[in-house]
Amino acid sequence: MPDEDWPRFLGPHGNGISDETGLLERWPANGLPIVWEKKIGTGYGAPSVRGDWLVLHHRIGDEEIVECFEAASGKSLWRYGYPSRFIDPYGYNNGPRGTPLLITNRCYTFGAEGKLVCLELHTGNLVWQRDTAKEFEVPPAFFGVGSSPILEGDLLTVMVGGQPNAGLVAFDAKTGKTAWESVGEKNWQGKPMTGWPGEPKVSWKRWDKQASYSTPLPATVNGQRQIFCLMRQGLVSLNPTNGNVNFSFWFRSRVEESVNAMNPVVVDDLIFISAAYYRVGSVLLRVRPDNRSFNEVWRSTALEIHWTTPIYHDGYLYAFSGRNEPDARFRCVELKTGRLLWDRDESWPLHSSRETPQPKVYGRGSAILADGKLIVLGEGGLLGLFKVNPQKRSEDELICLNLAK
Repeated sequence: MPDEDWPRFLGPHGNGISDETGLLERWPANGLPIVWEKKIGTGYGAPSVRGDWLVLHHRIGDEEIVECFEAASGKSLWRYGYPSRFIDPYGYNNGPRGTPLLITNRCYTFGAEGKLVCLELHTGNLVWQRDTAKEFEVPPAFFGVGSSPILEGDLLTVMVGGQPNAGLVAFDAKTGKTAWESVGEKNWQGKPMTGWPGEPKVSWKRWDKQASYSTPLPATVNGQRQIFCLMRQGLVSLNPTNGNVNFSFWFRSRVEESVNAMNPVVVDDLIFISAAYYRVGSVLLRVRPDNRSFNEVWRSTALEIHWTTPIYHDGYLYAFSGRNEPDARFRCVELKTGRLLWDRDESWPLHSSRETPQPKVYGRGSAILADGKLIVLGEGGLLGLFKVNPQKRSEDELICLNLAK
């Protein structure tokens, strides 16, 4: 996107939407030209772009590496590395999961073992770092640390997942000093487990995991700036200046080995969240004018979102639904009602991308919206472009990229 920065996870607005216009209506007949390409290490985070600087956080060997490239040419400008011993207990790759945050002349990254690092964007020199896992007594997570840092005002807010009440921590962005800690036992102990049979009350345990794989989202609702975060236990709304909790909402699977991973979608006073494990489904909340309470608008299994964040456009959500490749769907749902408008089967046999040619489906994937069009990338490398239409879905082009070479 030629004129707009993409400086953090899900872009400048944190919602996967670009303000760019005048983009391609369809892919060129001979495919998209490759401007440059690089062999990189492992990881699940996306690169971030600010001006001429493109920053990638990846792992090579026993190091997590923050590497900066010239955006136009791919020329390596600097790299900063530190040791990593993280091994994914479920056999997924061992690289970082978070996406860099680029602000003026600063680059912030959050590694798979919880190392929070601030570098000078133009030089790669270390400004400060924090070992959050040790400092905040963070229980081991299922897949390592998977959230990305955000900036609100002068504070860097991070889903640390610490005990007993350091689920979210804000740091002074310039110095790295702790500004506040919030969310934990004091918020969840004794709270009804909404949506569970009988709605039993939470009995907090010292080593309960708090961190999810979602990234906090700052937004203005009812005239008040808030941070919304889908923790492992559910949704919380916080005051960004002091960390005071406005409200919390229990939302998670009854199964221990499960995660919340999508980012909240905030539209006016509506908050949408979803999860894919064992029929948790989705819920839409409406924040009351006092910003201390909410109403449940609807609950449905029309969307069961695993790790991707839906795109909202003109009253509709466009999202991948399903936990794994064999049950993957791509769907359009009306936000205010939860009504399913259309559905496409994107399923393919588990791990078939490693054994057979990529089928003409996405499996699961991610999407961004630009110039009224969705750009979708599936896990196996299928790239699609199509105009947003709540009545039907039809790609203009599909391109299969060999991302595994």
